[in-house]
Amino acid sequence: MSTYTYNPPDYYNLDDLLTEEHKLIRDAVRDWVNRRVSPFIEEWAQNNHCPTHLIPEIGELGLFGPQLPREYGCPGLDQIAYGVIMQEIERADSGLRSMISVQGSLVMYPIYAYGSEEQKHKYLPKLAKGELMGCFGLTEPDFGSNPAGMISRFVDMGDYVVLNGAKTWISNSPFADIAVVWAKNEAGRIQGLIVERGMEGFTTPEIKNKWSLRASATGELVFDNVKVPKENILPNAIGLKGPLGCLDSARYGISWGAIGAAMDCYNTALQYAKERIQFDKPIASYQIQQKKLAEMVTEITKAQLLTYRLGQLKDQGKATTAQISMAKRNNVDMALKIGREARQILGGMGITGEYPIMRHMANLESVVTYEGTHDIHLLITGMDITGISAFR
Repeated sequence: MSTYTYNPPDYYNLDDLLTEEHKLIRDAVRDWVNRRVSPFIEEWAQNNHCPTHLIPEIGELGLFGPQLPREYGCPGLDQIAYGVIMQEIERADSGLRSMISVQGSLVMYPIYAYGSEEQKHKYLPKLAKGELMGCFGLTEPDFGSNPAGMISRFVDMGDYVVLNGAKTWISNSPFADIAVVWAKNEAGRIQGLIVERGMEGFTTPEIKNKWSLRASATGELVFDNVKVPKENILPNAIGLKGPLGCLDSARYGISWGAIGAAMDCYNTALQYAKERIQFDKPIASYQIQQKKLAEMVTEITKAQLLTYRLGQLKDQGKATTAQISMAKRNNVDMALKIGREARQILGGMGITGEYPIMRHMANLESVVTYEGTHDIHLLITGMDITGISAFR
């Protein structure tokens, strides 16, 4: 087969809706991905290697927390710019997008939204540059879709609190310098704390033997009588509203990112179908293959329109949690289905590392579950339209 080239589908001319700044940002990220990620990502995934060596470059490009204000050392971009960045990164790999979006949406965002001015100025500029890396601790071994049931707790000891508990399935935890951790206070209310590596009793064991997100580092957070200074408590969030607000930001980025993975699978399948000869002609000439490809580009186009409108709502401060849930659920499901169809078009070659499809499929099996499972997001929509919760 000829050398793979990336020609992103834009069937409804959505580029016309982007500003020149959006296009310049997207093209800069695309060029960086093409040079620094795409030639190596298959090897990194095969070897279960997280490319932390790219962190300084990612910080230099302004990809950590790009939607946060300039006064804290961030680019101050709008939500659509953030979306197109996530799309380009996940076109390369969901694991790399996870590393970047966790830093921006789940670490930097809560410090910005719920932190004190001292906390913002202490942490955000360094996080934006990649001089510090962070992770987000909400999910526990026994509490995933029901975070309110968490058992991690801290008690007031005067100048500090003592934190005990554990979190699991935490992206970036094995190398993170700080963790934004959600735990219950003595009154049973959920609060956020900034826990720093090096605090006695704080460990971050890595989760091994993953079949998915192999170019991303995943681990646990374990707190054994960890003394956390009171100035590390986020002062402006009490209750589940705090962590769920962070998840809204992250899920929005995922809704764009999943489109990138789908576009890469579609583009690979289209190019392959045009070049693969069977019965003396390219397989793209057969009806069944055209059906698959036409359905792929249709679903990608629908997802593009969904996220663009969601980006507008986010910029206007009007996007709801339920709207973000709908986009995350729809777009990840769409990307998974496109990955599976693309794999069939490639036949046996689709399972090899010569092409990105099987890696995207395996990654998306994690994305469809994390930050709200496929079914939980459906119930969020159901509750929104009926006014009745099906969770209890």
